Amino acid sequence: MSKVISLVNTQIYQQKKLILANVSLELFETEFAYLIGKTGIGKSSLLKMLYAELSMTEGEGSVADYDLRKLTKKEIPFLRRKIGIVFQDFQLLMDRTVIQNLYFVLQATGWRNKDLVHKRALSCLQLVGIEQKANDYPNTLSGGEQQRVSIARALLNSPKLILADEPTGNLDPETSEEIMRLLIAVAKEEKTAILMATHDMQMVQKFPGRIIKVEDGGIKELT
Repeated sequence: MSKVISLVNTQIYQQKKLILANVSLELFETEFAYLIGKTGIGKSSLLKMLYAELSMTEGEGSVADYDLRKLTKKEIPFLRRKIGIVFQDFQLLMDRTVIQNLYFVLQATGWRNKDLVHKRALSCLQLVGIEQKANDYPNTLSGGEQQRVSIARALLNSPKLILADEPTGNLDPETSEEIMRLLIAVAKEEKTAILMATHDMQMVQKFPGRIIKVEDGGIKELT
């Protein structure tokens, strides 16, 4: 089984301030892991380093076979094609239909053939059970439906890793459970690893996975 994330004694800085120290973490393909901890403690900073919004300057690290210490600006878009990101606030383009949101991402990541773009977008919408809303605008959808679209968007380039930052944070408990089941099913179906930041401990108890806790300026695995 291949390793999707490998961090060894990494320091994570934001605006020259040390946020997390001596971070070591491994995540393998198809694994599902939670990143838990209080709000503002560094969960999002860790995710940002994994998708190269924050640079790695100390320690060793690789994501989807890209060395984060040696990563050039030109390589960042290619790394991000291997990573799907699901945000708490969906981040959909409201002036485009659901399927146009997906076209936009595919075209921005190098897809040129219109037929293939359409087929891939539609297949990802089918995977998350929302293809019937393809021609609707995001503001006409419920929160749960918008999050399904954002999961479809995250899957477009067959990522090795999905980073989910509080994906159920804006959803009611019933919809949150639907989204959790969907994420877990998708990870198995697509052989994708998932690292999900959350502070919803009910979800963590209901859907068991590895638990990595951010606290006291570092991370530790709970057993």
